[in-house]
Amino acid sequence: MNEKMLSAGTAITEITPPVGSIINGDFFPHHAQAVKDPLYAKAMVLQSGDTRFALVMVDTCSLTYEFLHPVKQKIETATGVPAQHQLIAATHIHSGGSVTGIFLSEVDTAYSNFLADALVNVVIAACERMTFCEVAYGSAVVPEHVVCRRYQMKKGFQFPDPLGEGIDAVVTNPFGREEQIMKRTGRTDPELAFMALRSLEGTWLAVLANYSLHYVGDFPRTVISADYFGYFARSLKEMLGADPGFVALMSNGTSGNVNIWDFLNPGRYPEGAFEKSKLIGSSLAARIIECLPQLQWDATATLSVKTALLELPVRKPTDAALATAQDRLKDREPAMSTDSGPETVALIYAREQLLLAEEPDHCPVYIQGVRIGTGLIGALPGEFFAETGLWLKERLHGTPYFTISLANGNIGYVPPPHEMAAGGYETWRCRASKLEAGAEPVIKAGLEQLLRSLQQPG
Repeated sequence: MNEKMLSAGTAITEITPPVGSIINGDFFPHHAQAVKDPLYAKAMVLQSGDTRFALVMVDTCSLTYEFLHPVKQKIETATGVPAQHQLIAATHIHSGGSVTGIFLSEVDTAYSNFLADALVNVVIAACERMTFCEVAYGSAVVPEHVVCRRYQMKKGFQFPDPLGEGIDAVVTNPFGREEQIMKRTGRTDPELAFMALRSLEGTWLAVLANYSLHYVGDFPRTVISADYFGYFARSLKEMLGADPGFVALMSNGTSGNVNIWDFLNPGRYPEGAFEKSKLIGSSLAARIIECLPQLQWDATATLSVKTALLELPVRKPTDAALATAQDRLKDREPAMSTDSGPETVALIYAREQLLLAEEPDHCPVYIQGVRIGTGLIGALPGEFFAETGLWLKERLHGTPYFTISLANGNIGYVPPPHEMAAGGYETWRCRASKLEAGAEPVIKAGLEQLLRSLQQPG
């Protein structure tokens, strides 16, 4: 054994919120009435030479930089893993505890405090289980579960945005308007990419997978569940026959314009609560199993991590837009109900304008690159379209690579400029879509530069 050998430690801790907890991820807050399956925070710590890196996947919708900053500082104090060498990301389930205020949902303070402690403890546990290991990368093409949710409508159809500032050329999730659809618009990323770790004795330690599919959410909003991410993890562990210490992690790729609701081909999935989640999770696990015989293992993988900070302008409402919002909200508030009709949505977005106006004029955007052996991992703190992830993969062609979104914070949706111009839900100005139209090219170019620097010797 020598210092050039790669070592890894893994750990998992349950983070299931109790019944009664706030569930976010919708226009309206919901409260948990039942738990279908447990939620987890899963940690993987890697070390090569003096470099140590911690990756944590968290079954939650969103993690803000404000929440993560003190958590990372505590992890650094407890383990010695520098904060800039930590990648903590949300799976982006819409059926977990609320750690982020989203639209009318507020932070569940009790759960947020519990989760912060859990994340520190799971990294500590992983650091205590380090063992020499080898790493391998694999990839499969699985296009059938990624559907672009943005649609171009037939000529003459008009869909005004809720701010009253224009007519959208694209409609996201056109429920009830299926007859007006002309075609989908936008790319999807069909790749199921993964990194596998096993001990030198052949014991499975972890598989970190990446797929550009939003949550599935085929069950009531009041039910706690790890969605397809959980079904994937349970299926893969069973198919591998892995030991109890094995950790399966599914990360969210660039899925900002993608989900599983197919408005042009409905009925292609089984009906019933959790049926789609189960089918998708188990099928993705099976595809990874098929790839295992072709893996090339490396026990002397180089490890390096770089993090950079970009400061980008926020798309603030104009004085006229603020006046319109204030007028709409005069003596009215969006009702805490499940009514998501146009009038309620307009009130919600009017409220968002007032909240957005109070935010700083610039937003910190933390980007991160990780090199583990021959492969690269990029981390972006928001919901990026598949087009962004594909661009990075094309630029890094020949290198195993995938992007983990909703990592190290959440700046909301970051559509490419032409998608921003087309409109649609992901582009409507609010706290969850607040950067200027030119942000996406700056961010992806910055991440590419960071990743290429990791490929340089030395």
